[in-house]
Amino acid sequence: MRRALALGALLLPLPVAAQGQAGGQLNLYCSATIEWCNPIARGFERETGIRVILNQRSTGEMLAAIRAEARNPRGDVWWGGTGDPHVAAGEEGLTQPYDSPRIAELHDWAQAQWRQTQGRTVGVYASVLGFGFNTELIARRNLPAPRCWADLLNPAYRGEIQMANPNSSGTAYIVIATLVQMMGEDPAFDYLKRLHGSINAYPRSGTAPITAVARGETALSISFVHNAAEEAAAGFPVGHAVPCEGTGYEIGSMSIIRGARNLANAQRFYHWALSAEAQLAASQEAKKLQTMANRNVPLTDGAPNMATARIIDYDNARFGSSAERRRLLARWDREVGALPR
Repeated sequence: MRRALALGALLLPLPVAAQGQAGGQLNLYCSATIEWCNPIARGFERETGIRVILNQRSTGEMLAAIRAEARNPRGDVWWGGTGDPHVAAGEEGLTQPYDSPRIAELHDWAQAQWRQTQGRTVGVYASVLGFGFNTELIARRNLPAPRCWADLLNPAYRGEIQMANPNSSGTAYIVIATLVQMMGEDPAFDYLKRLHGSINAYPRSGTAPITAVARGETALSISFVHNAAEEAAAGFPVGHAVPCEGTGYEIGSMSIIRGARNLANAQRFYHWALSAEAQLAASQEAKKLQTMANRNVPLTDGAPNMATARIIDYDNARFGSSAERRRLLARWDREVGALPR
């Protein structure tokens, strides 16, 4: 049930905190998992007494919804999910700039995204891209644990890998963008076409593949490594690896939607959500292992350390742009998604 909820759109009025008087409401669009979204919404309600209406969808689905609502916006703030769709939304004029005094408290990667988008989006957490694998399944099937991108083309993995659908998943789009930057575009799409034969499903949600790994439904996934670490911390037989050749990363982002009906509350939420206190409390309640944007939030025990990973110089400006995103997704649909399995 927990995972099913995370895949759909939710419209959840949360109970107003007892302390203080309610100060109107906030329509919060959230593209993290529901386990992340609920603590963020509850924490803000407890702090302010403002009633939060929570709508949770994957990043690609939320971007499509915000586009559809552009003439009559229903959301106030969009929190979480990979940063590329947030960057695209800002480029399309769907979000608006905001300058919080807390910007100076953030890691360089979070500040850089804010500057790059002229204040239209800001990083709130980050994690590196890698592989998850079910340690029991790979032992039972005598499969090697993957360590490099090249390893995934091993014929032994045929039918054993899941990757999300990049049309609905920001995670999967980052896979494409990462490979293009590392290999060059044509070699990257050749790699994806060869990998296709080993993919058993392209689910809509970016977290669905690692969930399938944890449940023993597939042996391997291409996922953010913090998701694999969280499954392992929950007691599932899950290991993870950061690709030896190098890898990309996500910046989970936050944006204020242009035309927000509750703009003052949206700005208040934005400022609160960048605080070390809010980020620490919500990440602990949600049991999340990303690197949080505020420098004053310590790395949680068991969390992958971005500082030790071989991370590429990910071009957020180019690959977050609407035109580049649409072009690469269209090419994936033609050359990879349309292939038989």
